[in-house]
Amino acid sequence: MLGLGGLSRATVGRSSWQRFSARFDWPLFVVILAIAGIGLLNLYSALSGTKHEALFTRQIVWMVAGLFVYVVMTVVDYRFWQRFASIALGVAIGLVILVFLVGLSVKGAQRWIGFGIVSVQPSEIAKIAVILALAKLVQDNESGALPDPILFGRIAALFLPALGVLLQPDLGSASLIVLIIVSVGYFAVRELWKINAAVMSVIALLPVFWERMEPYQRDRVLCFLDPSADPTGVCWHTQQSIMAVGAGRLTGEGYMNGTQNQFKFLPEHWTDFPFSVFAEEWGLLGCLFLIGLFAFLTLWILNAAMHARDQFGAVVCLGVAALIFWHTIVNIAMVLGLAPVVGVTLPLVSYGGSSVLTIFVALGLVSSVSSRRHGF
Repeated sequence: MLGLGGLSRATVGRSSWQRFSARFDWPLFVVILAIAGIGLLNLYSALSGTKHEALFTRQIVWMVAGLFVYVVMTVVDYRFWQRFASIALGVAIGLVILVFLVGLSVKGAQRWIGFGIVSVQPSEIAKIAVILALAKLVQDNESGALPDPILFGRIAALFLPALGVLLQPDLGSASLIVLIIVSVGYFAVRELWKINAAVMSVIALLPVFWERMEPYQRDRVLCFLDPSADPTGVCWHTQQSIMAVGAGRLTGEGYMNGTQNQFKFLPEHWTDFPFSVFAEEWGLLGCLFLIGLFAFLTLWILNAAMHARDQFGAVVCLGVAALIFWHTIVNIAMVLGLAPVVGVTLPLVSYGGSSVLTIFVALGLVSSVSSRRHGF
């Protein structure tokens, strides 16, 4: 009897694994591993010979932790988070406010909260919270169920984290939160005039935002408009980045052989400018391969949105697709001098614990939606 019971348990366990494996989104997982692997190789090259070499080990720890979180988010039914979406948004807003009271100041910006040896960036938490709250809002307002005052109030609440992050100041993260909201809105809202009105309102407030910017942020915008204005000063980052990308030519200078990288001309090349390091070492062909991976990842997430079993899951996937797309586009545009340097990371390639965990949580949500597209 004991033998039969053990055999029965083993059979049940094997059967459960087979069901999970059959539903698991393997293409999504493989492309995530490919990008993360490239990110680690690139980070090793960027940190080699610098005083920051220890950051590579930390990044490995964050990656392992991220993969664990990804699996947990996959196993947990994504609909579980629907009931906590509003709470998550409230917590995110609270943490953003808490930054102003007890936040850590680094290089003139107050964006982190310290918990012992770990620092958390609330703006990253806000991105996930906004995606969940957006999905719940669209689900609740299906067929226009919500009265206009409640609808507009909840839409306004979505922008509160962006406003708080902007005041930290963190123009990059604030812009990304707004871009996620607007992108999902254009896909999910039937009455586009509401989204257009919101976009026009933001555009109308640009002069106010300009006045609220820190001097270094204005300098970055002006440098974007004219990179040659101060090539050895505020425009140094952009100039060196463009030179590194150009030096890569078609096939690159070889792994760990990039001149701009190895001679430390590239500033912040493990956080803001990892794509410059990659472009110099692997050239245009390598860049096209990496961009192709990000394009595949974004399109595969949109495919998961199309096949989601409910509107909440579909909008979650749309939000994550917008998160990956805009992070990638803005970071690469920064590197090429096509956008101001606003500190936006390249997903799973840039160094940063908060950023890595945020991306893995977001992708884990997509995996959960995709795994349940046929229902269970």
